[in-house]
Amino acid sequence: MNHPDHLGAPTGDGPAPAAPPATFADLELPAEVLRTLTGRGVRRPFPIQAATLPSGLAGRDVLGRGRTGSGKTLAFGLPLLVRTAGRRAEPKQPLALVLVPTRELAQQVTEALAPYADALRLRMATVVGGMSIGRQVAAMRDGAEVVVATPGRLHDLIERRACRLGRVRITVLDEADQMCDMGFLPQVTEVLDQVRPDGQRMLFSATLDGDVDRLVRDHLHDPVVHSVDPSAGAVTTLDHHVLVVHGPDRYAVTTEIAARDGRVLLFLDTKHAVDQLTRHLRASGVHAAALHSGKSQPQRTRTLAQFKNGQVTVLVATNVAARGLHVDALDLVVNVDPPTDPKDYVHRAGRTARAGESGSVVTLVLPGQRRETIRLMTEAGIEPAVTKVRSGEAELSRITGAKTPSGTPLDGGPAAPRPKNTNVPFRGLGTGKSGSRGAGGKSSRKANEARKLAEARKAARVRRGH
Repeated sequence: MNHPDHLGAPTGDGPAPAAPPATFADLELPAEVLRTLTGRGVRRPFPIQAATLPSGLAGRDVLGRGRTGSGKTLAFGLPLLVRTAGRRAEPKQPLALVLVPTRELAQQVTEALAPYADALRLRMATVVGGMSIGRQVAAMRDGAEVVVATPGRLHDLIERRACRLGRVRITVLDEADQMCDMGFLPQVTEVLDQVRPDGQRMLFSATLDGDVDRLVRDHLHDPVVHSVDPSAGAVTTLDHHVLVVHGPDRYAVTTEIAARDGRVLLFLDTKHAVDQLTRHLRASGVHAAALHSGKSQPQRTRTLAQFKNGQVTVLVATNVAARGLHVDALDLVVNVDPPTDPKDYVHRAGRTARAGESGSVVTLVLPGQRRETIRLMTEAGIEPAVTKVRSGEAELSRITGAKTPSGTPLDGGPAAPRPKNTNVPFRGLGTGKSGSRGAGGKSSRKANEARKLAEARKAARVRRGH
């Protein structure tokens, strides 16, 4: 196997094409696929597609590194579908498999490939947690040529003997680094050990270190290697800003950014913080909705649909939305809580400036968080612009489009008051340290109540003494 340390030009024994295809028509794709591409307004391949499609269509193993949002789904999806076309799956025995880390990404991949699968008369099944396992068992029993799955739920179906992988000829691992980061390496390895050993494998990842490198060495056969973006974080269409805010002003700054015209995605660290900020924004007149792992899959699916169609303009989320979320015309991502890992920053940032569009990523920090956050971004290959801001200032509006919210509650409740302690929804406010609850936690409220009670008792004793 040939796996170079530095990714650049295609490698492997097979001849590389003299020049990448300029249009999809330059590739030997079935007429049904070309008609579907044209009907959807897709004529010219993105760089990762132009680089990998010839190799994938030829049946070669492919190792691709490309920034999320660079068009990877069609890069692996079209070869997978075209090379599976004309075959029929037996019950419980798919012929092609796409493995992804999250439910949202699985649904997105299915939606993106469905028109082409339909054109080729291929049946697809989506196998993810949070949905009825009975329906998924039935779909496998009915027969599906192509399965898009998350590792955990696929493992469950295999354990139930509802799915057998021995006839899978083409296997794709998308966002392989994320699957490894989430602890799915054992399930991924189990899957690769069960598919046909002589089959085609395509692996796509933003990084190729550690566990991903092990997967490549153990399971890919002399892959053609393509690296379209030299660095996962070096994206010319993205502006990166660090906004230094005074602790008590952070609530107001976040609310004004959320009230901007256009969509915005806000990242926080905890489910509780996401729910609390969402309630405040809606009470302030901002069309916000929450997305985190505590929501049921139907709730998550509905919220994403509302965000994509514009019913919801602000998505407040944990890292569950940092992968596999594609929304057209999403030009601003805000790290309300700064990420603690360079990979998390890169993947949060990857929700905007997708498919050649432009966008901005804004990270809010307290003065005490500034140095650590800039160090983390430097590790990700990013040099941000650093600006001190206050709510209501023109500079905040210039960078983010922030404006004053209407103040009219959306859920029929009272308008959101300006909290006395504006630190409540955010991680570490008042300390600049991760994990601290600041002065807004339950313990501090109890302490305040006890202090007030003691003062009242003391005043009563003084009055009786007089």
